[in-house]
Amino acid sequence: MGNLTKNQQKREMMKADVKKAKPSTLEDLSFQFNINRSKEATTPNKEIVINRIANISKEDELELKVEFNLLPSKASFSKINLDLYFLKQLLNSTSLYIPQSSLLNDSFEYSLILDMKGIAEGSYLFRVEMYELWSSCEKLNFTSKEVFVQYVPQTRESRLVKIPTVKNDAGAGLTVVSSAAKNIYREIEEDLKKESTSKRDEW
Repeated sequence: MGNLTKNQQKREMMKADVKKAKPSTLEDLSFQFNINRSKEATTPNKEIVINRIANISKEDELELKVEFNLLPSKASFSKINLDLYFLKQLLNSTSLYIPQSSLLNDSFEYSLILDMKGIAEGSYLFRVEMYELWSSCEKLNFTSKEVFVQYVPQTRESRLVKIPTVKNDAGAGLTVVSSAAKNIYREIEEDLKKESTSKRDEW
């Protein structure tokens, strides 16, 4: 180094310092900028969202259609419970098994048809509660929605009753299917019918 100029000596010293210096790690950077490192990977929260409760009045019947979303996706759920209340009285409880088909999206609808024979004309409060039920009977991801329904009977009954009865529920509580998937299934059925008809014509 004796033959080097002062500038060259400084350059050589700087090169040596750079070689000795350790590369900055993520831990060093997080310490310098006060970044909190999460030890566990964060998992998205599960949620059941009831979008609306639609109602269709028929002759001595009332159809309630519950439209809901499963967040972050249907893959996070396998079974949910749906309880229907009429004027704060439990009317029906159903277990819904969520299909994991790739044809389905994360939006679903579920219908119940109520026998309204003997129910007087009036405005009635319906409440839907949805949740996952643990073995400890704890209700997880609980959500509820209420709707007032103005019911006008088409026929007059001599015997009045206080609460309606559930005539039937879609899918008997085993599976729920989104409206989009219903259209796909309908198209598949129509294609199969056309296929079988064309084969019959060929014979």
